[in-house]
Formats: sequence, structure tokens, C-alpha cells
Amino acid sequence: MNALQEIAEMMNENDSKAFIHYLSKKNKRKDTGNIELFNSLKTDDINFKKNISKDKKSADAYHALRKRLYDNMIDFMANRSFENDTSQENAILRLIVVSRLFFEHKLEKTAFKCLAKAEELAINIEHFNLLNEIYLIQIQFAHFNLSLPIDKIIQKFKVNKKQLEYEEQLNLGYAVLRRELTAIYHEGRIVDFEALIKNTIETYGISLKQGLTFKSLYQILFIANEYASINNNYAPIESFVIKSYRFISKRADLTDKHLYYHIHILYFISNFYFRNGRFTESLSYLNSMSTEMQKQSGKYYQRFCLRYFLLLSFNENFLGNFQNAIETAQKALSLTKKADPNDSNDIHLMLIVFYIQQNAGRNAVKEMAKLNHTDSWYEKKMGMDWAIKKCLVEILLHVQEENTELAISRIKSFKRRYKKYLLTVNEERVVEYLMFVEQYAMKPEIIKTEKFQKNIEAFIIASQNGPKDILIMSFIAWLLAKVRQKPIYDTTLNLLADYFPVS
Repeated sequence: MNALQEIAEMMNENDSKAFIHYLSKKNKRKDTGNIELFNSLKTDDINFKKNISKDKKSADAYHALRKRLYDNMIDFMANRSFENDTSQENAILRLIVVSRLFFEHKLEKTAFKCLAKAEELAINIEHFNLLNEIYLIQIQFAHFNLSLPIDKIIQKFKVNKKQLEYEEQLNLGYAVLRRELTAIYHEGRIVDFEALIKNTIETYGISLKQGLTFKSLYQILFIANEYASINNNYAPIESFVIKSYRFISKRADLTDKHLYYHIHILYFISNFYFRNGRFTESLSYLNSMSTEMQKQSGKYYQRFCLRYFLLLSFNENFLGNFQNAIETAQKALSLTKKADPNDSNDIHLMLIVFYIQQNAGRNAVKEMAKLNHTDSWYEKKMGMDWAIKKCLVEILLHVQEENTELAISRIKSFKRRYKKYLLTVNEERVVEYLMFVEQYAMKPEIIKTEKFQKNIEAFIIASQNGPKDILIMSFIAWLLAKVRQKPIYDTTLNLLADYFPVS
């Protein structure tokens, strides 16, 4: 999909009608062709390019038309976004702009009233950057209002400046860490991420003792969550989660004003509790997340709904309600037509795991067929860790369905592609796990030998003593079920108590 089509897809019916009207007003000639081109984007008219190229007798004319339409779409969407944006941030920007206009026309009293209103709104949403601009304008024109003490304005400016500088440093650190995370996930870069976090915090002077905002808490939790995901160990970030809960509890009056970050934070906390096998706490935060997603006319519902349903299905499955889990996941995929591919891929992979646990091989194969891109594609789009999990799930499915040749082929491919990487990042247990799976795939009767059973049991005990993550536990449960010749789902639920002992 090209840029023109992507922008056209963003437009709803009202936007499309308004854009056509916008083009009609701009067009000075009737044969411009931009409206016809736009309509062809919305209707997938593949003959339009041929027709217009033939009419214009030049491919260059067609590309020039596309370029002009693209520029018009950008201008239109920018203006429409500004017109339709009713956020407090936009309201503050409007007040700042109009205050400058009033100052230019000698309406100082009205200008200061606008700035006072803008300041009040900016303080409410903790927008330090806009507050900085407001205070600078107040200082610049302070000579027009002698009743307003300039020392007081300067003091507010200095206090806000410190908050702004801290936010800027945190933004820089966050950007550096997110860039490294992208390289780790999508390029398989080998990085000591814990050392990188410490170095970044020192370099940019980031202090977690500073007063948190919803945005800064989101940034910190994002990095903490990704760090835990890379290491498959969520225990070390518990202090961040507790601090997040306390923060939200104290700032409940501001949650609606920071709705986007608030929903994100609730998701991170719920995910933390789920990955640690604490389903009651996870569902509690999911319920809160669902409530927040409905606010402001469901403004962020589409953005977060698949993540919500993903965690809800996972929790239901590990609580023993596998039918509800599968139905919830299937319904989520059917309800969201314009879903983020990353989120929908997560749900497809989750469904495959559920079907494998229920020994529903035919359903699992159908679901796996939907994940039909190459390993390289998934590494780039979903990340190295996700691609590795997807390959492992595919191998288990082939083994379970007794597709021995396919299983062995995928195992060999997996080792060629990922073994060196896994050993470099100290994930020897994945390589060892795959060795057991390969032995079982090649010679299923080995599962009944005492030596093999003891090796598996020892491997599982060692795995339980290391970093714990419920998704890793699911892979272990599959192997344990084969050794004990028990149903996979029952074995998975029974393993929970040993894997996550209640303190």
C-alpha cells in the first residue's frame, strides 16, 4: 500500500466528502483529474491509471498528478486535524496564538486573560513545554501589566524550566533506549541492556526520585516491561509496578486528562501480573483498562482493544476457562478490521498455542496458515524474540501432528538461523529444549525410556529455578505432558502451582 492509499484509508466518509469539496474549490479547471484519482483510491479502481495515462499521453503527467494530490491531502488532513482536535493541548495552543494576535493589536488586557486561561489548562495536563512558552510571553509583555509581579512570573518560569529539562532528558534517554530495543528485537543486535539502561540514566541525569508525570511513568514502565520481556523475567520490575499503582492512586483526579498514558500504564501493570502468574491482580487492572477505553466516546478503544483482549484471553485460559479464552480471541479478531498487524499476529499465535494445548491440531494448522510470512519478515516486523517463539510453536505443532519430516526440517532451519544468537544472549535452555524436542520427533518411543524422562525432569527443575515467565512455562508444560503422557492443558494448569508458588 502506497502513501496515497494509506492516507485515503485514514479518511472516514465525512472526511472524504469534505476533501472532495476542498479539491473542487481549489480546482480552476474541470479536467484536473485529482478528484477522479482520489475516488479511484477509495474504490480500488485499477483501470484509472491506464485511462489517465492514455488521456494525458504521458506517465510523467500521472505521477505529477499523484504528487499534487498527495500535497493536497497533507494540507487538508493537517487543517482538519487542527479544526477537529478538541484536546486541551490544542485549546492551549489556540489561546497562545490568539494572545500574540491581541498583543499585536494593543489588546493587552484580553491577551493576558488568554494567557492566564492557557496557563491554568497547561498546569492541569502538566504540559511543561507549553507552560514554558506561556511564561516567556508573559515575561516579554510584563511591562504592559504592572499589577502582575514579574518576580513571581520569573520564579514560576524557573520552576517549570527544571521540570521541562527533566522531561527533555527523560525523552532523550527514552529515545536512545527505544532505538536500541528496536535493534535488539528486529536486527538481533547483542546488547547488555541492563548496562545500557544504567549508562543512559547516568548520561542523561535521569532520576526516578523526580516527580513523576503520566508520560514519564509510561516511558519508564515501557522500558522496564521490554527489559523484562527480553530477559523473560518480570520479577525485577515489581518495584516499578508498585510505584505505578501508588502514583495512579494519588493522581486519580488527573487520569482522564492523561487518558492515553493512563490506559498504557494499566496495560503494563496487568501484563506484569499475568506474566508472573497472578491472574486475579491482572484481571483487576484489565477491568480498569476496559473502563478507561470506553471514556471520551471510546477515543482510544480501537488503539488498545486487541491488547486488552489478548491479555483477557490469556488470563481466562490459565484460569481453566479455555473455551472463553478461545471465543474471546476469535471475537476480537472478527470485530477489528483495521487492527494493528502486530496485535493481531499476537492473537493468532496465542490461538495456536491454545489449540495445541487442547490437542485441536486441525484448528491449530488452520490458524498457523494465517501466519504465512517468512522468518525474516517476522523478525523485522515482530521482533527476534517473537519470531523465535513462533518457530518453536510451529515445530511443536508439526511434532504433535506427527508431521515428522516437516518438524525435522523446521528444527534444522531453526538451529541454522537462531542457535548462535541464542547462545550469545545466554539462552542455552532454548537450545537444550529444542534438542529434547528433536530427539522425541525423530524417535517418539524415547519418551518411555527412564534416562530420557530423568533428563527432562532435571531440565524442568533447572528451568523453574531460573527466570520465570508464564509463556516459557507453557513450552515446558508441553514437554512435561509428553513425558508423563498426560493432557497438555491439564499438565499446564498443574505446573502453575509449582512454577509460581504462592508466597
